[in-house]
Formats: sequence, C-alpha cells, structure tokens
Amino acid sequence: MITVTGATGNVGRPLVELLVAAGEKVTAVSRNAAEFPAGVTHVQADLAEPATLKPAFEGAEALFVLTAGDFIVNGDMDAVMEAARASGIRKVVLLSSQGVGTGRHNPNLEEAVRRSGLEWTMLRPGNFASNAYGWAESVRTRRVVEAPFGDTALPAVDPADIAAVAAAALLEPGHAGEVYTLTGPAAIAPRQQAAAIADAIGGPVAFTELTREEARTRMLGFMPERVVEATLQVLGEPSPAEQAPSPDIERVLGRPAAPFADWAKRNAPAFR
Repeated sequence: MITVTGATGNVGRPLVELLVAAGEKVTAVSRNAAEFPAGVTHVQADLAEPATLKPAFEGAEALFVLTAGDFIVNGDMDAVMEAARASGIRKVVLLSSQGVGTGRHNPNLEEAVRRSGLEWTMLRPGNFASNAYGWAESVRTRRVVEAPFGDTALPAVDPADIAAVAAAALLEPGHAGEVYTLTGPAAIAPRQQAAAIADAIGGPVAFTELTREEARTRMLGFMPERVVEATLQVLGEPSPAEQAPSPDIERVLGRPAAPFADWAKRNAPAFR
C-alpha cells in the first residue's frame, strides 16, 4: 500500500489516480474531507500533528510527502519520518523544491528525510504551470493576466508530470537516492503564458505587469513571508540554472516534459 499526503492538490490528486490505475492500494491523506476514486482509503490527518498520522501510515510500504507552506516554516519533518518508520514504511518520495538545489530554500525537509534511514527519492520541481490558476478569476471576469516580471522566463512544469515522476519513483526500482529536478521543456515568461491561455480559450487576454511590491502584497495573503521573498527572487532574478530546462522528466518517463500550452489547453475551462 502507498500513502499519499497532500492528496487533494495539483500533484497529489493525479498521483492518486496514477497509482490506482497501476493497481495499487492507496491511502489518500488530506487535512479536510475529500472524495477520491473507488477503492481509495481517505484519512484526515495533518503532517504538522504527527499524532494524527498513525492511521494514515498504517499498512503502507511507501509514502509520498507533500507539505504545505506553513509546514515548511514551522513543521517537524523528523517527527513525520519517525512516525513513518514506526509504521513500517520503507520508501519515501519527497516533493521538495528546485530552490533547495540552488540555495534559495532551506534544505531542512530534505535533510530530515535523508537522516531517517528510509529509502528516499527527492523531487525538486521549479515554477509550477498551475500557479497560473491564480490568474483564473481575472481572466474570467476581465480577460487580463496580472503578474510581475512579465518578460522573465522560467520553464514552468506541469503538475501532471511531477505526479508521473512520483508514481515512477514509488512503483519502480532504481530511484533510491536520486534527486530529480523537474521543469518544463522550455522557459516561458508570464506575458507568453497569458498568450497561451488566450489561445486555449479562443479569445484575447491582456497582460498587465505588477510591480514587485504589488505582487508581494498579494502573495502575502496566502503564503508565509519567507516563502514570498524567496519566490519573488526566483521570479524576478532567476539564476541560469533556474532558467534552464532539466532533462530529468524525460530521463525518468521516456518522453519530453509537457509544455505550458498543453497545460493551458487541458485546464481551459478554469479560465472561461
């Protein structure tokens, strides 16, 4: 059995579906009530409260760990790993961040997983294509995308590709001790993303560039300040490594990473 935390999110939900399609027994973990495919066991639990994790981990051999922003700042990953080990889990796949590899983000979550004594694989995605959901309301109501750094390009990664790599790491041999940097196939700027959304919905979408401070104020409404500052640094002043597409998705899956335009077409209803 495989336990998937963060199972209602943009990576967790498609991962659950992939594991079920592969014939695996899955326990889906979320902090709130949710519905999942038939045969999936759902457990409400919180990584920030390790005492709630026993029923979520019981009987599992492998674990996918996705943490919320508040856990990154205040959580205790050592306690989570101890709960996993005590439950008999042997393999952990951690959704980390490309920022750990580039030195922008704290490596404490990865370090806790490494010292757990469990078999591990690290996934380090860069900028998520699904961050564009943050523009959905303004596109629906005003046909405009508002974002900072309009012409600074990053290789946005499709969360479905992250889920596919996670499924491979959980199901296949040969991924122990690997660190995969996950990006899209080409760098794309916010202004270009707006154009791709326009193509997907079949209508014009304008682009308005926000100042850094305007973007910061908006992001503080749903992200911890430390995460906001690190994110703005990546968006506004990316390093060459952060702008370069990684080959790891193709290396693991045997196919190229999906471009942002594919994500936009698949999710066009959210913007109409």
